[in-house]
Amino acid sequence: MSLNGKSILITGGTGSFGKTFVNTILTKFPDVKRLVVFSRDEQKQFQMAFEYPENKYPQVRFFIGDVRDYERVKMAMQGIDYVIHAAAMKHVHIAEYNPIECIKTNIMGAENIIRACLETQVKKVVALSTDKAAAPVNLYGATKLASDKLFVAANNIKGWRDIVFSVVRYGNVMGSNGSVIPYFIKKRKEGVLPITDINMTRFSITLDAGVDIVLHALETAWGGEVFVPKIPSYRVTDVATAIAPDCKQEIIGLRPGEKIHEEMITSSDSFFTYDLGNHYAIIPQFPRWNLNEFISHFGARKLENGFYYNSGDNTEWLTVPEIRSLIKTHVDPDFE
Repeated sequence: MSLNGKSILITGGTGSFGKTFVNTILTKFPDVKRLVVFSRDEQKQFQMAFEYPENKYPQVRFFIGDVRDYERVKMAMQGIDYVIHAAAMKHVHIAEYNPIECIKTNIMGAENIIRACLETQVKKVVALSTDKAAAPVNLYGATKLASDKLFVAANNIKGWRDIVFSVVRYGNVMGSNGSVIPYFIKKRKEGVLPITDINMTRFSITLDAGVDIVLHALETAWGGEVFVPKIPSYRVTDVATAIAPDCKQEIIGLRPGEKIHEEMITSSDSFFTYDLGNHYAIIPQFPRWNLNEFISHFGARKLENGFYYNSGDNTEWLTVPEIRSLIKTHVDPDFE
């Protein structure tokens, strides 16, 4: 699938994922017609614009706006072919303290994206989700689950419109803003790293791999799938050891809304989950396409009922040396 000649909008475009996505698109598809970076952070847009000066990247546009503002979102969608929805309030503890703000951005913002896409000529929409949306125990995860449901259901109300909505769900992004690795790198000079629980595990994916699965969804989605990549897990204690082997690891207890292990597919999802090779797909309970044709086209294999995908029971694990190598490659080239 070529994106040359297409117009793409990414919400939350100045975030970690957004910046990697923009760089990937411009590298792989230099003749993209228009690439709109939509976000509400004026300072981040100002800084990012220095990386993509207009005289060198005339296809890149910076659009100040908030997904809470339907009219602004709709204005930004004019002439857009594809939308990647990455904007969200994502910090668990901040969402717990400011619940209504999280709901306005993550749920109402999602609905605004859907409405605006249906009112314009957008052809494909991919929304980013999180492992915290599976069996959520915190408000952030609950709002992202609601968002996922909205994007899946949007395929039911599109009517005659030629548009497809899908979702990509994955775990902790290595090196993203606010994630544990940059935090531990910063804290190691203090000689103590805070560990919430000695048994804690998380899924792990690089920003590049996250962009790849989103592009795959953009190309292959039939409508309503939740794409889940097959990715490794790590133990938080191993991350701490990889970053600062000489630091003391101090157990501080779980923060509000935290799990020991994360899930991306629950046993309840298993009734509608298929193995597509490098990833899984949770399909809609009532797809608007022929399931047998889907299975034949992708060589999909139905997973057994009761299957679940949990970071603590994963079959693939990152070792301490692998974590160190990934940090140096994907987070900090000067990491030692």
